[in-house]
Amino acid sequence: MTGGLDERTADHLKTWVGRTETVTDEIVAAQVAAMSATIDRDDPAPKPGDPLPPLWHWLFFMPRMRRSLLGRDGHPALGGFLPPVPLPRRMWAGSRLTWTSPLAVGAAAEKVSTVADVAVKEGKTGPLVFVTVRHELFQKGVSCLTEAHDIVYRGYDAPGAAKPKPLPPPGVPEFSRTVTPDPVLLFRYSALTFNGHRIHYDRSFCTGEEGYPGLVFHGPLTATLLVDLVRGRFPGADIRSFAFRAVSPLFDTAPFSIHGCKTPQSDDGAYTLWAQNPEGALAMQAEIRIAV
Repeated sequence: MTGGLDERTADHLKTWVGRTETVTDEIVAAQVAAMSATIDRDDPAPKPGDPLPPLWHWLFFMPRMRRSLLGRDGHPALGGFLPPVPLPRRMWAGSRLTWTSPLAVGAAAEKVSTVADVAVKEGKTGPLVFVTVRHELFQKGVSCLTEAHDIVYRGYDAPGAAKPKPLPPPGVPEFSRTVTPDPVLLFRYSALTFNGHRIHYDRSFCTGEEGYPGLVFHGPLTATLLVDLVRGRFPGADIRSFAFRAVSPLFDTAPFSIHGCKTPQSDDGAYTLWAQNPEGALAMQAEIRIAV
């Protein structure tokens, strides 16, 4: 046995390392305008050539899987570009991104994705599989950004299993915002990203079958709001890199808060960001670097 999965299965999953996929898409202005409205920004209408805000590339290049090929939870069925991990829960654990130039609105772009690593481990709740995918985005043959995307697969929690110990926030806030989640926000973001996962909009499925207390707030949406917090604090900032790690889920049951502060003992331009759940525990931690 390896990490709670038999060795044959683990070895089979690792054969996905090195697989590549190339997807082209157009950075459509209407999608950008819809995202501005979704997160309640009063932006001017986007024009061809405008820079795409950081992390908004997640609105594009999405798999457009036929409905008959989806699993019961709304995710694409196992297999294809990603390895067919035989565990029921799949979560976006984090990403590390670096920009060399912004993507331009109104132009075609290309995303080249490679399965960089598959690791099988044993966690406190059972087997875990970590998949890292490297994405590189191009426009007119020029590399605009790279992203290392971490995905974790796990099983359901055992009945009565102890919850992980809450983690405290990583700093003292210098700027903050309260986020009031609601089903409309989650539905809109799911629609914009063509994300059929039912935990974000189907309350009966989410609470009755997945055992969550409410609709699950998208991890990438939390990350996007953290970057937007910096954009509000430093209008026009040139964001060079961003990395985030999801720590615990957020739900639509109560407002939560997002925060930022200068990273201690760092040079200018580095800031620590985080999201706290309604009880004050850490939900996501991030680091961002802006040009100064």
